[in-house]
Amino acid sequence: MKAFVAGATGATGQRIVRALVDRQIPVRALVRDRTQAKELLPSGVELIQGDVSDPRALQVALGDCTVLLCATGARPNLNPSGPLVVDYLGVKNLVEAAQAKAIQHFVLVSSLCVSNLFHPLNLFWFVLLWKLQGENALRESGLPYTIVRPGGLLNEERPGNVIMQGADTLFEGSIPRTQVAQVCVEALFCPESRHKTVEIVSRADAPTRDWSDLFAQVV
Repeated sequence: MKAFVAGATGATGQRIVRALVDRQIPVRALVRDRTQAKELLPSGVELIQGDVSDPRALQVALGDCTVLLCATGARPNLNPSGPLVVDYLGVKNLVEAAQAKAIQHFVLVSSLCVSNLFHPLNLFWFVLLWKLQGENALRESGLPYTIVRPGGLLNEERPGNVIMQGADTLFEGSIPRTQVAQVCVEALFCPESRHKTVEIVSRADAPTRDWSDLFAQVV
């Protein structure tokens, strides 16, 4: 297994890269700024400079990777096309590149509540709507996939275990980014995760459960 990580220098992407390295999985990271990436990512990670705008260039960037994890996301700003370009078209380009390279498993980090058109986050240029369209591009691709929809993302650690449910069943809650990264990486090792959309939050009163059991319960 060799992993390609898009959005590798983002707050969640960095944690995904570290979790992969901890599992001794070779990583190729797509980055825009090599200098910054060298400061943020573990040594030994292969850095490929580029972005998600060109599917043909992405095919080359994927190289000999066998799995793909995407943690890209538009940053809040005054550009109304940001979510469209990053959260939909960028994901779509990654999907097309993954199809061409016969990627064995595509893990996409999305968001809770993407199906709720009237959610306040859609005031940010319909970011949830475009994330949903990115999800749909992956679901319709024929690729083996896991779509991970986390609740509110926390940079700090906190006690608690992951609660995992199916699509459009969790509507509130939060989760540390490290746990999101762990779910993404564990999905690669659990056949029960394939072709599923999972929603995740973390709660202190949640029981500890095996990863395979967590994915298997989602239908």
